[in-house]
Amino acid sequence: MAEIDISSEKREVLVDGAPVALGARAFDVLAHLDAHRDRVVSKAELLETVWGGLAVEEGNLTVQISALRKALGPKAIATVPGVGYKLAHAAPVPGPTGPSLPDVPSIAVLPFANLTGRPEQEYLVDGIATELIVALSKVSGLFTIAATSSFAYKGRAVQLSDVGRELGVRYVLEGSIQQAGATLRISVQLVEAATGRTIWSERFSGTMDEIFELQDHLTESIAAAIEPTLRAAEAVRSREKPTQDLKAYDLCLQAEPLMRFTSKAEDVSQAVAILDEAVARDPHYAMARAMRVWAYTTAASGRFILPQDAAHVLPDAYAILDRGTNDPTTLAYAAHGIAYLDRGAAQAQGAIEKAKALNPNSVMVLCSSGWIHTYLGQFETAHVDIERALRLNPLDPSTGLARSALGPILLGLGRTQEAVEMVERSYHEAPAHGSNQYILLHGYWMLGRFDDAKRMADELLRINPRITVRSNLQSTPFKHAPFLKLFEDAQLATGIPAG
Repeated sequence: MAEIDISSEKREVLVDGAPVALGARAFDVLAHLDAHRDRVVSKAELLETVWGGLAVEEGNLTVQISALRKALGPKAIATVPGVGYKLAHAAPVPGPTGPSLPDVPSIAVLPFANLTGRPEQEYLVDGIATELIVALSKVSGLFTIAATSSFAYKGRAVQLSDVGRELGVRYVLEGSIQQAGATLRISVQLVEAATGRTIWSERFSGTMDEIFELQDHLTESIAAAIEPTLRAAEAVRSREKPTQDLKAYDLCLQAEPLMRFTSKAEDVSQAVAILDEAVARDPHYAMARAMRVWAYTTAASGRFILPQDAAHVLPDAYAILDRGTNDPTTLAYAAHGIAYLDRGAAQAQGAIEKAKALNPNSVMVLCSSGWIHTYLGQFETAHVDIERALRLNPLDPSTGLARSALGPILLGLGRTQEAVEMVERSYHEAPAHGSNQYILLHGYWMLGRFDDAKRMADELLRINPRITVRSNLQSTPFKHAPFLKLFEDAQLATGIPAG
C-alpha cells in the first residue's frame, strides 16, 4: 500500500512523496479519519463533523470517499459494514484466496449503516438489507451471496477487495438509512470490489407509516436498476480484456452495448459478428443465440434490413421457447424476435408473460412485453408495462426502447399529439434508427403535418431504399386493423413505392 502523509496545517497530502490534489470536503473527511485512525469513524460522525451539522444526505459522504479512494488508492480507506470507515495505516494481511468468480455478474450486499440515531431501529436496517438480498436472488443472471455470509462482515473493518476475493464476487452493494422526523432516507451504492469504483448510486425516501410500501419500492427499484447497470459494467470490463482471452459469455457482453446504447447499422453488424463467434465457441449457449436473434430484430426494426433477411435466426428463437428456459432475458429476446420477425406476437405472448413472472423488474422484459402487446393492439396492457419500465429504472440505457414504444401505444389510445412528442425525443437521440421515422411518419400524417410526414418517408428510403408499402405491410408485426389502414394510406401518400 502507498505511503500517505497528511499535513492538517498545510492542508496537504503526499502519496509516496508526491502531492495529491483534493477538494476541501474530501480533505476534511481524510483529516478526520487520520485524526482518529486508531478507531472506526461512523458515517454519522463524519457527516456531523465535516458538514458542521448541516442537514446533508449520506450520498455527499459517499462522493468524497470515492474521490479519496481514487486519489489515494482503493485500499486506503477500509469499509466497516453497518458503521462507517477507517483509515488503513498498514497493508492488510492477505486472506484466503476464496472461491473463483462465477461466469455471471456476482454481488454481495453488505449490512446497511444505521444513521437514524436510534439503536432500536437496527432490526429495521438489517431487515431492509435482507429483503434486498432476497429480491436480488430472484433475478436470473445474477449470482447473489446469501445474507448469512454477507452479514458476517457487520462491524468489521474490511477492504472491499478482500470481500470480493473472500466471497468470490465482483460487486458489493453498500447502504445506509437516515431518519429526519418521520421520514426515512435510504442510500445505496454499487461498488466494483477490486477497484473501489462506484458503479451506481441512488436514494429512496418515505415515511415511517409507509415502511412496508417503502421496502417494496426499494427492493423492486434496486432490482430493476441494478440489472442493466451490472450488465453495462461487465461489458466495459469485457472490452478491456484481450479479445483472444474472452469466453462466449464475454463476447456476449461486448455485443450487448452495441445493441443497447447505439442504433447504427454498423454497430448492429458488429454485434452480429461478435455473437456469431460466441455461438461458434459454445453452440449450446442459449443466451448467445437469443442475443443474436435480438441483434437481427434490432436491425430489422431499425429498417437496416428487411425482416426476411433475418429469417435464418428464427429457428433459434423457436428452439429457445420450445426448450422452456427459465431465463427471463433469453425468453424476452426470443419472444420479441418471433413477434417482430415472424409476425408471431400471439405465439410470443405466452413466453413474454412467463418472462415477466420470472423477473417482473427487468426493464428488458417489460419493454418487450409492451411492444408485443402493442403489436396485438392491447394498448392498455402495453402502456402499463412501458410506464412500469420507465418508473422502475430511469437510468436504464435502454429507456429509448421504452420511450419509442409509447409512440404506437399512444397512437392506439387516441393520444396522437403525445405520441408524436414522445417519439420526437427518441428520434433526436437516435436519428439513424428507422423505427422512430416509421412511427413519426404515421403520427405526423394523423395530425395533418404532411410535410413532416413526407420528410420521414424520405429518411426511411435513405436508410433502406428497398422498402415498399407492400413489403412493409407484409412484414409488419402490428395486428391492429386501423393501424394497417393508416400505414397503407400514409405511406402511399408520402412517396414510399407501392411495390
